[in-house]
Amino acid sequence: QVQLVESGGGLVQAGGSLRLSCGASGRTFRSYGMGWFRQAPGKEREFVAAINWSGISTYYADSVKGRFTISRDNAKNMVYLQMNSLKPEDTAVYFCAASDNDYGPSASYGYWGQGTQVTVSS
Repeated sequence: QVQLVESGGGLVQAGGSLRLSCGASGRTFRSYGMGWFRQAPGKEREFVAAINWSGISTYYADSVKGRFTISRDNAKNMVYLQMNSLKPEDTAVYFCAASDNDYGPSASYGYWGQGTQVTVSS
């Protein structure tokens, strides 16, 4: 069982940066693939980025590639999403998720956080 809590969201101007954090409970955190997803008002939830259990392998949506970086610290049970060059279209609620069998956009994520709001003004 994994419990996830996101933080770090807020209001930022276009071109700015934010760093989202996701803290996880549970001694088996290091065995989970982790992902970030987002959902904008009136839109479906979409995949943003993912990282495998060791942190060696990552996967990004085309819309954020080159601007966002996912990382993890297994010693601290934390996963991060560094977001640079933010655009108004990045405005959404961002969710952290854990998968016990894979990582990436098609993995089965069985654990989700409550989400943190990111708003990018133009």
